[in-house]
Amino acid sequence: MRNLDLDLLRTLTAIAQHETFSEAANRLHKTQSAITQQMQRLESMIGLPLFEKQGRNKHLSSHGRRLVEYARHMLAINDEALRALQDGPLEGDLRLGAPLDVADTILPTLLTHIARVAPRVKLEIRVDRSPFLMDALRAGEIDLTISTRFDQDFEGVALRTSPTVWLASADYVHDPHAPVPLVLADDPSIFRRLALNALEQAQVRWHTNYVAPNLVGIKAALRAGLGVTARSVELLGPEMRVLGEKDGLPPLPDVTYFLWIRRDLINPLTRQVYDMLRANLGLAQQGGATAGPSRPAIQ
Repeated sequence: MRNLDLDLLRTLTAIAQHETFSEAANRLHKTQSAITQQMQRLESMIGLPLFEKQGRNKHLSSHGRRLVEYARHMLAINDEALRALQDGPLEGDLRLGAPLDVADTILPTLLTHIARVAPRVKLEIRVDRSPFLMDALRAGEIDLTISTRFDQDFEGVALRTSPTVWLASADYVHDPHAPVPLVLADDPSIFRRLALNALEQAQVRWHTNYVAPNLVGIKAALRAGLGVTARSVELLGPEMRVLGEKDGLPPLPDVTYFLWIRRDLINPLTRQVYDMLRANLGLAQQGGATAGPSRPAIQ
């Protein structure tokens, strides 16, 4: 029985993650010719083509994609075995994503726990919108992320459930008889969807007064008194106030913030940090979409 070379498998997974030989070479600090030679050795070892040419580029073949799945499991076991034999403190790089609306609430709590348990871990923080963070997690650009999005392709735990409220500036004067001037994020946005659904169901008139690509723009529009927005209370600050049913606005459903990790994880450090955060901060071992009648279990 032949034995697969783990170094070759690690290179294969890097190509699968970064999609090109050149980018994999950059990430692995090797030359592109060295990467090509490694893949030729791996193909010779298994006797099957791992790549197929499409135009000027090479892409994984069906055999290559299948081997990548096995390679990730084998590397995870290898890395976990080496880590288990080392009694030293956790160290390495960890890339964590968080939406801007929890940058002052949930994120600092996570960072405090990580710093306390693994002070030698080097953290890289990416603050962005939830859908973009989920895309980055799927692409392997980050290791863990906080997000309001639910995705069964990932493994995760609920960190906090927060009320969604109508927010305006502290000195905003609301006219309950006029169409609601909305300050909205552009698509895709869970809060945009919650706001419009609630207003439509309650048959409350509204118009879009301002659209922003991110939360910075939304906060600026609110401070300028341009209208009302729907966000979680995580965003509530002293310069804002909450509007409600007495102002003619319908109630909004709660949102849940999850901590997500990829299922095909091959980095034992990420797994350890995730397990620690899940044990210390997780609300439950299940979660669900912010809208919907039931909450599917997170496995």
